[in-house]
Amino acid sequence: QVQLVESGGGLVQAGGSLRLSCAASGRTFSSHAMGWFRQVPGKEREFVAAISWSSGSTYYADSVKGRFTISRDNAKNTVYLQMNSLKPEDTAVYYCAAGPGGDYGPWYDYWGQGTQVTVSS
Repeated sequence: QVQLVESGGGLVQAGGSLRLSCAASGRTFSSHAMGWFRQVPGKEREFVAAISWSSGSTYYADSVKGRFTISRDNAKNTVYLQMNSLKPEDTAVYYCAAGPGGDYGPWYDYWGQGTQVTVSS
């Protein structure tokens, strides 16, 4: 079992930055790939970024490539999402997830409760 708790969301102006954190409990954290997804009310959940268990591979949605960076610290059981050059269209609830990896949400086994990110124009 892996339990995930996101933090770091908030309100920021366009062009600003935020860093999201996702703290995991459970001994198997380091064996899971981690992903970040986001969802706007009334829309489907959207893949944002993923990182392999060893941090050797990272993947990004085209919409965030070059602006967002995913990283993880297995010693701290934490995964991060550094978000720079934020745009109003980045406004969403952001979720972290643990599982085998990839950009397809149903592949992931564990999910956090989400943290709200709001970008004002």
